[in-house]
Amino acid sequence: MNSIINGIKALNSSEKHKKSNLKNIYHEKQKKELCALHSLNNLFQDDFYTKAKLDQICIELCPQEWLNPHRGILGRGNYNINIIMKALQLRDHEAIWFDKRRPISILNLSKIKGFILNIPSDYKIGGFIPLPWEKKHWIAVTKIADVYYNLDSKLDEPELIGSEDKLILYLENLIKSKDKELFVIVKKDVEFDSTWKLK
Repeated sequence: MNSIINGIKALNSSEKHKKSNLKNIYHEKQKKELCALHSLNNLFQDDFYTKAKLDQICIELCPQEWLNPHRGILGRGNYNINIIMKALQLRDHEAIWFDKRRPISILNLSKIKGFILNIPSDYKIGGFIPLPWEKKHWIAVTKIADVYYNLDSKLDEPELIGSEDKLILYLENLIKSKDKELFVIVKKDVEFDSTWKLK
């Protein structure tokens, strides 16, 4: 009986510790089609990026275009990877497209800020009817207090991935899908000297 009680206490303590950790994590929730914005802020754990900043980058890339090809037609977001890459450069970082033919084990995690992933969106009209065209969704994965989290803005709270070994398994499973893309986020000097990958 004591062992059962102790087990319940340990479980409750673990849950309290988890909730305490989650309170300290910056996690923007999904608004409009701003998942690119949310993934950037969730990655860096602050609110540095705004819709106005990303819209300005769109204009800088295509100043003459009335219909800007780097964002959605209605101006609700839906930014593409070009905007994410330029936005990262504002903070001295780069996004490196990961060739899925290579093993995740080549990643030098100590040199990597985190990851931004492009995955199929499960958006449904009215919550029931799937769209007749494909939509994509941006999410961030990063290390906080020695463990990795999935900071998808559509989640109610950050999803614990765990240790480096668990992260590798998570990413390996993800890149098996043809419709998912992985971008490795590193500082500019790390991108320049290619130390984000193991020799």
